[in-house]
Amino acid sequence: MPLLRGIARTAAIAGTATAVSNRVSRRQAGRWAGQEQQQYEQQQRQQPASAPQESQIDKLRELGDLHKSGVLTDDEFAAAKGKLLSV
Repeated sequence: MPLLRGIARTAAIAGTATAVSNRVSRRQAGRWAGQEQQQYEQQQRQQPASAPQESQIDKLRELGDLHKSGVLTDDEFAAAKGKLLSV
């Protein structure tokens, strides 16, 4: 009988240790996921600064095309370009 008690006690201790270990692992994973999410959100807030430059380039190309085709005069083109670049 002492052997069975020892085995049962070892099983109970191992089961408890496993449960605690799994709980700690889940908590850490949740914290790390939260930190990664915060870092991702911070990066996303910082990146939009580059997006308007792409649209500015497209607008400048469009202005250039309008100027080349004669729709815009030199003065109109310069004013529109200045307005676009000052934003």
